[in-house]
Amino acid sequence: EVQLVESGGGLVQAGGSLRLSCAASGFAFDAYVIGWFRQAPGKEREAITCISAGDGVTYYADSAKGRFTISSDNAKNTVFLQVHNLKPEDTAVYCCAAAIERLCKNNAMEYWGKGILVTVSS
Repeated sequence: EVQLVESGGGLVQAGGSLRLSCAASGFAFDAYVIGWFRQAPGKEREAITCISAGDGVTYYADSAKGRFTISSDNAKNTVFLQVHNLKPEDTAVYCCAAAIERLCKNNAMEYWGKGILVTVSS
């Protein structure tokens, strides 16, 4: 079965860094765009960044440029999200997702992980 499993979340102090992992299985990883999304309570889910697993092309939302970095380890079917200078407003459930289309949008994603909570304390 298709699985996307996030790990690496937790409680982090403002100004700190973390690295989230998304382990994928059950589909042709290299044929997909893998993205990171987040949703805070009372807010819409938003795209952060995506990577085309086959060729490494990346996309970043304007709000994510500078503090977020996406990368992949194709041998392990895993995508990473590195975040620096965390802020309280980064507190959210972070999800990874996969799309066969070369898009980084909510409605293009066909597979979703369950999500993992990141809490940033001030």
